[in-house]
Amino acid sequence: MRWDVSAWAIVALLLFGMEVLAPGAFMLWLAFAASAVMVIVWLVPGLSFLLQAVLFVGLGFVSILIYRKWFRGNDDVVTDQPALNRRAAQLIGRVVPLERAIERGTGRVQIADAYWEVRGPDLPTGASVRIVGADGMTLNVEAVE
Repeated sequence: MRWDVSAWAIVALLLFGMEVLAPGAFMLWLAFAASAVMVIVWLVPGLSFLLQAVLFVGLGFVSILIYRKWFRGNDDVVTDQPALNRRAAQLIGRVVPLERAIERGTGRVQIADAYWEVRGPDLPTGASVRIVGADGMTLNVEAVE
C-alpha cells in the first residue's frame, strides 16, 4: 500500500478518534476532509505533498462551512416553551404581593422560595403587582388595581 494513502487514512482515524474522545462535531468534519483527501490520493497517484495539504485545508474549510450552514444553524427553532430556561421571562404576567415596599423605584417580591428585586412605581408593602417584564434578574412591575 502507498505511504500517502496510508498516512491520510491514519490522519482520518486519529481525527475520528479525537471526536469520539471529545465530542463537539469539529474534528468529525476535519476527519471527513482527511478521508476525502485519502480517496483523492488513492484515485490520483503522484500528487505532491503540498497539493495534498492544500486539498486538506480547502476540504476542511468547506466541510466546516457545510456543518455551520446545515447542521448547526438551528438557532431559530420554534418551540412550545420559549421561556424554558429563562426563569424571569416565565414570571411575566403573574400577580404577586410586594414583600418589601417599592421606594424610589425599587422593591422586592417573594415568588416560591426566591426573592426578586422589582422596579416600578412606589407602592407599599403587601400591594399587589403584575410582572410586566424583566431586565436581567430585576423584574419590572406595575400596580394591580
